[in-house]
Amino acid sequence: MKIINPATEDVLADVEPAGRGETDRAVARAKAAFPAWRDVAPGDRARLLRRFADLVDRHAEELAELELANCGHTIGNARWEAGNVRDVLHYYAGAPERDFGRQIPVAGGVDITFHEPLGVVAVIVPWNFPMVIMTWGVAPALAAGNTVVVKPAEWTPLTAMRLAALALEAGLPEGVLQVLPGAGEVAGARLVEHPDVRKIVFTGSTEVGKQIAATAARTVKRVTLELGGKSANIVFADADLERAAASAPGAVFDNSGQDCCARSRVLVERPVYEEFLERLERAVAAVVVGDPRDPGTDMGPLISADHRDRVASYVTGTPRFQGTCPAGKGFWFPPTVLTHAALDERAFTEEIFGPVVGVVPFDDEAHAVRIANDTPYGLSGSIWTENVGRALRVARAVEAGNLSVNSHSSVRYWTPFGGYKESGLGRELGPDALAAFTETKNVFIAH
Repeated sequence: MKIINPATEDVLADVEPAGRGETDRAVARAKAAFPAWRDVAPGDRARLLRRFADLVDRHAEELAELELANCGHTIGNARWEAGNVRDVLHYYAGAPERDFGRQIPVAGGVDITFHEPLGVVAVIVPWNFPMVIMTWGVAPALAAGNTVVVKPAEWTPLTAMRLAALALEAGLPEGVLQVLPGAGEVAGARLVEHPDVRKIVFTGSTEVGKQIAATAARTVKRVTLELGGKSANIVFADADLERAAASAPGAVFDNSGQDCCARSRVLVERPVYEEFLERLERAVAAVVVGDPRDPGTDMGPLISADHRDRVASYVTGTPRFQGTCPAGKGFWFPPTVLTHAALDERAFTEEIFGPVVGVVPFDDEAHAVRIANDTPYGLSGSIWTENVGRALRVARAVEAGNLSVNSHSSVRYWTPFGGYKESGLGRELGPDALAAFTETKNVFIAH
């Protein structure tokens, strides 16, 4: 597999893809390593994870540079991502010693519960945030005592491979964490169907997520799915319009719009619709698209030429307005704002996964909620209003797993993350993620 820098189109590396046989061997190694890793004392497992986190911190700039080159992320984003990997590892390093069971009162004896690891866990990672999303699955799975096989996206395996090497350097035993570069249709598909893999963690498209869920059902394999999104950014007339408009580009154009949480539908109360668009146009014009290494750059390239063509296919006719982007080599696309005559237009209903946002007016609170919920997705969203009661009512009414009021923050590693409807199944991050990687065993001991 030729690994391409999307900003320069230079070949960064040639990576040999794993076939079905190598996938089976990786699962066999993980299965063989599981009993010893499960039996590592909680404090010792915690110390190994902390050592891993400290090594990530020492290599943070190297990891950021790899992500920048492989994905086209801006240097600021890439450094944040390396820090997030470190922080997630530290957070779940606290879990082995706090994986508590319960004592439940019963007649005639004592009833206790244990949380026991599942076994081999496969983490299938997308190309948009490779090292971050890998760690969201890996850290709680390892903390719970599972062994893990990671299948990174074909386009972006470099940070995953480096993290696996750092895990070994930190002292994690051989076979506990493995990275298996390869095609989704080969290595990924084999992991999903393999009888010795007890759980799949998948982040990616809803279409592929449905296929994974169907295959996993044959062996009653547990799944956590974080899938697509078409999230709404709802702006009421009483909102701070300057803040709402100034922050809207970052909510959808961050990582060039290649984000499941992108607020790619902006709903604006009709009395302030035109004023908001004027403010938004100024904010979009200020978005700097260019060299990811420049600290002043806000947005880098798209991941590939094919993906750029797919994004461009959604922009038909004349956009309401567009920003600018470099010409020449690199998979560039300008930040683009569309308005819609009808709410069933393809660009307003489908996940574009690029720097394209649609803006429409609404009449009242109920109308805004209807538009926001008129989608098969339900991942994230934002609500802008100075009315606390309205903020709470709308937050309860919108069908999405992660909402922000007067901000666009969706993901904190110490709070749950996941979607409603076809945006996914299960929750990642936060204090409850460990439960997704354990089985609860109930034991009754008679007096």
